[in-house]
Order: sequence, then C-alpha cells, then structure tokens
Amino acid sequence: MQIKGKAHKFGDNISTDHIAPGRLFHLRTNLPELAKHVLEDADPEFAKKVQPGDFVVGGRNFGLGSSREHAPTIIKLAGVGAVLAQSFARIFYRNAINVGLPVLICDTSQIDAGDDLEVDVSKGEIKDITKGITIQAKPLPSVMIRILNDGGLLEHFRKHGGFALDG
Repeated sequence: MQIKGKAHKFGDNISTDHIAPGRLFHLRTNLPELAKHVLEDADPEFAKKVQPGDFVVGGRNFGLGSSREHAPTIIKLAGVGAVLAQSFARIFYRNAINVGLPVLICDTSQIDAGDDLEVDVSKGEIKDITKGITIQAKPLPSVMIRILNDGGLLEHFRKHGGFALDG
C-alpha cells in the first residue's frame, strides 16, 4: 500500500478529544459531519486544508484519552492516508487498524509541516521527498497489513468469513 501526500504536523499528546471534540458529541451518529471538525482543537484549519492522501504527523502518545472509535474513523473520513507518530496510545492504535487507517511508529522529528511524503505502509518506509530522506517505521505485523488492505477489521471478516491469519 503506497500513499502520497503532504505532512500536517502536530505535537505530543494529541488526545482523542483534540481529534473528535467532546463538545460535538451530539454528532457521533453523523460521522461525515463530525469529520468536518477533525483535529480542530489542535489546528482549527486542519479539516479545510487536508487533501486526500495527506498525512497526520504526530509526536509521542498520539491518540491518548478515551477509547472512542470516532477519532480514527473521522481522521480516515477526512481523507488522511495514514498517521505517523513517535508513539501511539494503545487503544487508538488498535482502533485505527480496525477501521482501516494506517498508523506507523517512526521518528517524526525530521518531518515538517508541508513536506511531500511517499509512504509504503507494507515496508514501513517513509520518503520525505521535500528533504530527500527516508525514514524507516516500525514494521506492521502481516495480519495488520492484511486488515488494512481489506479496508479494516469488519471488511476483513466479511471477505474471509472470519479472522484469516494466513495469506
């Protein structure tokens, strides 16, 4: 899975409340509408700037907070191709894979806002075209790659009639 887009840079400790503002809880049954507000508490203009395939680039502990699946779901609905961060909150990480949003753990310190990136999710390879550098991410287990390629855990189950661990 190869993705190309621009980097949108965020810092450490971006919570699920930054991603899916709690004050908009009434929109939880209308995720496309909630996606119009994705990450607005961290960057009020993000939802207007993001283009299909772009990347959210975080620091440490991305996605901390509640276990709401809304957070990775609306990031995906906004068109984000993947989230790159130095570390993720465990439940956010699993929820992202489950909804089909690629998440890669890597050193994001060299990536700046606006950098053009090419990411090979299967290889865990991030090419910063703007800077001419390659960053290696922690490889995802093959089962997670299959889940992502199928569009998320629900689609994976539909396609395989259960949880397919091999090829």
